Amino acid sequence: MKIWPQVSIPPVGIAFPKLVLNSTSGVTTFDGSRKAFTMYVCGITPYDATHLGHAATYLTFDLINRYLKLSGQEVDFVENITDIDDPLFERALRDNQSWEELGRSQVALFAGDMSALRVVPPKAYVAVTEAMASIILAIEKLAEDGHTYVCNGNVYFKTTAFLSQLPIELGKAIEIFAERGGDPLTEGKEHPLDPILWVAHKDGEPAWESKLGLGRPGWHVECTVIALENLIGADYLNETSDTDTNSFEIDLQGGGSDLIFPHHFMTAAIGKALTGKDFASSYVHAGMVGLDGEKMSKSKGNLVLVSNLLKNGIDPMVIRYALLTSHYAKDRMWSDEVLESAERRVEAIRSALSRNEVAPTQDVLITIAKAISNDLDTPLALDLIDSWVASTSAGVTGGSVGELSRFLDATLGLAL
Repeated sequence: MKIWPQVSIPPVGIAFPKLVLNSTSGVTTFDGSRKAFTMYVCGITPYDATHLGHAATYLTFDLINRYLKLSGQEVDFVENITDIDDPLFERALRDNQSWEELGRSQVALFAGDMSALRVVPPKAYVAVTEAMASIILAIEKLAEDGHTYVCNGNVYFKTTAFLSQLPIELGKAIEIFAERGGDPLTEGKEHPLDPILWVAHKDGEPAWESKLGLGRPGWHVECTVIALENLIGADYLNETSDTDTNSFEIDLQGGGSDLIFPHHFMTAAIGKALTGKDFASSYVHAGMVGLDGEKMSKSKGNLVLVSNLLKNGIDPMVIRYALLTSHYAKDRMWSDEVLESAERRVEAIRSALSRNEVAPTQDVLITIAKAISNDLDTPLALDLIDSWVASTSAGVTGGSVGELSRFLDATLGLAL
């Protein structure tokens, strides 16, 4: 899939502390010991435009990508596009539009939003339709190895051996599974949480041939295969190397906190069944974004779309700044007040950067880097910038405008 234009990361002249993240598996320090840091982030299902929840998630992993690269670490970053999924088909049918046309239009809109927000594109941006042959091969292997069964014509994955890893209580898991695309009440299933790997062909939906019959893949297996094939290698199913002693396949799996269950639990279970190793060493999740005190969702009709903000003349750097004012892992609320505050703070920074004489900058760079290294503490980083602005406004001198400007662009993606 075509990636949006590359974003340059200006060089900066300081040493960066090791990155420490509070992942769901505990505090993790990324020390650069691996040849390449492998990161997989779940991409969009292209049936609607990019809302602020999407933007907050992708900014989180953009910060990680930027920080590791600035630290001298090679980063293999892969993101997918779920262009085969029920919501896409349902929206296309509702709008009397082909699912292919709808998908292409929304992917293009998403790419434009990411480019405007200065998100560094992934190394590989892979649509499910592009990876279909590999996905089918993986599902066929799971079937051959006894990890599947057939119910009502669909092929299901057996979760029983992995339920000890459930991140939540079983009853709650079944409830959430039903809310997020699962079918726990289907008669004939071995376990309520077993997800569909292969959906038998339905009229009006695309289908592919496989040993399991005509059909299409389910959601969870798509991400597992795209991540492993693009980060481990096309031959990951036949991995026999004795040189890699890691007990996991990739370094980081990321997405919004709504993916903790069922999606990331399922991708991890499927990955373990395929390779015998843990799917990821760490899992990092971005919090949800609400609007004026309410959860932001399509069903409520209260989504704030990045593209609409841009059309209304909102500076993309203000949008980015506003999203960075909250810690990535915390749920937060969007409001006119949040946006207006960001506009004022960005204007103050730009005003300070327009001066010929500014407050000292070297220590500011070091303290901002330290804040980002500590679980991406962007609220503290922005407060440190405010303090520098105040010092500059008070007439303190001795700093370099170019040095700080390049640093903010490189680390926080704020081209001001």
